[in-house]
Amino acid sequence: MPLQDTKTINLFYEKIVIFYYPPESDKIERKMKREGYVKNHQILLALIIGLSIIISASIVSYTLYRIKGMDNTLSVTGSTRIRVNSDIVKWVGEFSRTVPVDSLKAGYQEMGKDLKVVLEFYKKNGIDPEDLIISPVFLEQLGLYGDRQTPREYLLRQTVEIQSSDLEKIGELSKNLQGLIDSGVAFRTQSLEYYYSKLPELRVNLLTEAMNDAKARAEKIAQSSGQGVGSLRSASMGVVQVLEPNSTEISDYGSYDTSTIEKEVMVTVRATFLLK
Repeated sequence: MPLQDTKTINLFYEKIVIFYYPPESDKIERKMKREGYVKNHQILLALIIGLSIIISASIVSYTLYRIKGMDNTLSVTGSTRIRVNSDIVKWVGEFSRTVPVDSLKAGYQEMGKDLKVVLEFYKKNGIDPEDLIISPVFLEQLGLYGDRQTPREYLLRQTVEIQSSDLEKIGELSKNLQGLIDSGVAFRTQSLEYYYSKLPELRVNLLTEAMNDAKARAEKIAQSSGQGVGSLRSASMGVVQVLEPNSTEISDYGSYDTSTIEKEVMVTVRATFLLK
């Protein structure tokens, strides 16, 4: 066995003796002092403490450097708005019948007749029935009573939907339903919604304008403190808001108003610039 390994084993053995046999500790301690073990231990401890101080000082200095660098930035919000006109209209109409429980079959037959009248109405007004989206007949139970919740009547209803780029025609048609009413069809407008189909292309230009607005705001703020605006450090886009004209009802999750033909599209960005 090498001499170095023998000394290590003897040292380990002597430490065990000190722990379990205190009377022998003084004798062994004197031996360890003679051989320099205590001195070496103190030197090692001093080295560890010194390295810890150096590492701690380096971490503190780096942190202060990062904080100083972060403080030398300016974050601003930029935005832009533009007015657009919708180019798509979606009109959903609905007709219905209420029938007794024992007349459900006859009710479906009447709904079939009503649908023919509705399709003829659209055709007379220049709308191709092939462009319509016709739903199945929905059935609702009315006047439930008793432990078994037995219905007294059934409500049958069906929707007809059309999407068109002719906003004026659809808008006028949705207001003139008297012909259907006179024919005995209980028809009503369920929804009339307007959309702008070129929003994805518009968004790219709006982002550029919003970023220019953010930089202009940053420059004004920086000038007031005698500084200048440097390069862009980071940027994030906010949600797109499609609003009624002059509306202030925005949402953190974005909004899309479909009630008006004319709309305002708003885009925001959050930008952080380095100061110089």
